[in-house]
Amino acid sequence: MPNSDTFGAVEAGGTKVMCALLSGPDEILATARIATTTPEEVFGEMAAFFRKGAEKYGEPRGIGVATFGPVDLRDPESSAYGVIMKTPKPDWEGANWQSEVRALFPRTNFAIDTDVNAAALAEIQWGVARGLENVVYFTIGTGIGIGVVANGKPLHGLLHPEGGHIRIPRSTEEQVEFAGICPFHGDCLEGIASGPAIEARWGRAAEDLPSNHPAWEVEADVLSWACINLICTTSPERIIIGGGVSQQESFFPLLREKVVDRLNGYVDSPEITERIDQYIVPPALGQNAGLLGALALLS
Repeated sequence: MPNSDTFGAVEAGGTKVMCALLSGPDEILATARIATTTPEEVFGEMAAFFRKGAEKYGEPRGIGVATFGPVDLRDPESSAYGVIMKTPKPDWEGANWQSEVRALFPRTNFAIDTDVNAAALAEIQWGVARGLENVVYFTIGTGIGIGVVANGKPLHGLLHPEGGHIRIPRSTEEQVEFAGICPFHGDCLEGIASGPAIEARWGRAAEDLPSNHPAWEVEADVLSWACINLICTTSPERIIIGGGVSQQESFFPLLREKVVDRLNGYVDSPEITERIDQYIVPPALGQNAGLLGALALLS
């Protein structure tokens, strides 16, 4: 195996792919930002970054990939392991992360999971969920991903959680009028609450909307139902919400208030009734949650 003290990390999102070389969670040695265009372009730039890094720091001991999904995680011994499955992202169905990493460094360790499962692991190891074993992590951006860590391990089964495609109640007639943009389901959670859905609905990107815009009331309304669904089905010890859309300052207070109101005292836990501001929280690791999640997959 390589005797370098470095590790490679890849965070693959709908807009960008971040690559990094790290010697640990507190020491990122080099990074590269790659636009999520075609697999051929992304894999080519990724390979160039890691080859250059290997010349300076040595071949990495392992490369972890935290990727958008759906991704095949069923059998690490299968040639399909690490392959992107059906996805609305053009050209990415069939893209194979494992084969690309193996072509670069055949001897290195390889680990892969969804970006949200990985980010949840990172927050448990180094962030806002330290000491916990049951955590839900939302990321709201180009799409919506929901990662679940149960008893300290990322949840896998038939596939992996695809919580962005759950159905959500519509609270008003105005909400019902928006058909949603998901090419598979129309008005699933991702179809009505992701960044592109917000832009399609209101005619402006989320980052361009003021804090008093009605979009944030709707977003908090929709995501409160998503949180309630996860609270009642997976009983997490903490819910972490990251991604660009969640950076709006009015979002978290609105969301927490709606979650408490709609649970209506049914989940009788002080985490809900007394400490909701410590229960539904932004990530402590910020924009590095995905990259550190890829590192966490190797441990």
